[in-house]
Amino acid sequence: IQCEYYALEGLGALTHTTQLIQRELNPRLKIGGIVLTLFDPRLTLALQVAEQVRKRYPEKTFQTVIPRNVRLSEAPSHGMPITQYDPTSRGAVAYQELTRELIAR
Repeated sequence: IQCEYYALEGLGALTHTTQLIQRELNPRLKIGGIVLTLFDPRLTLALQVAEQVRKRYPEKTFQTVIPRNVRLSEAPSHGMPITQYDPTSRGAVAYQELTRELIAR
């Protein structure tokens, strides 16, 4: 989720909807993990949102955080994934770390 207030509210709604679907249609449905995105450690709100998500969903939240990164934002406008556009950028490195963390689960 984006490290912003409305995204945090949306996560609560998604969790509730997932529980309803589990109960009524698919008991095996689950949220596989939560990724914190657009994270800027200089912003108090981003720190607070990250803290709340980790507090509410400790087992589901990935440790890897995707930072707010200009190169990451530019890549789609060039029709490239970040790993091609700027593989050494903070965003690309973060996604590579997330991939390793996901595989390890």
